[in-house]
Amino acid sequence: MRPLLAASALCLAVLGGCAIPEEVAPPRQLLPKDKMVSLLVQLHLLEARVEGSRLPPDSARALFQAQKTALLWKNDLKAADSLLEHSYRFYAVNNKDMDEIYKAVVDSLERREAQLNGGKPGSSAHPW
Repeated sequence: MRPLLAASALCLAVLGGCAIPEEVAPPRQLLPKDKMVSLLVQLHLLEARVEGSRLPPDSARALFQAQKTALLWKNDLKAADSLLEHSYRFYAVNNKDMDEIYKAVVDSLERREAQLNGGKPGSSAHPW
């Protein structure tokens, strides 16, 4: 799970370095921050499960896409994931918002890991 978090942090650092106007209007529909956190946690856990499945890359990608679609439907995002994408882009432009969202995502994933490890964060047990 650590490589996934490192990759997310790298993406945020790259996005943060871009010259962006100070005020960007939110899209007409925007997922609230708490919903974004929940979805990102679920997506990161899904990605970890798929990576741990040891499937060939094409099969893993197909499995991830199918499971992602099911996850979005389960979360009432039935019109593909454009709402998630638009919301993610908006929050990414507003670095402070994305920092808050990913801090909550990381905290949630670390709590889950600690629960699985009997309260000891950083143990080698896998969360899936």
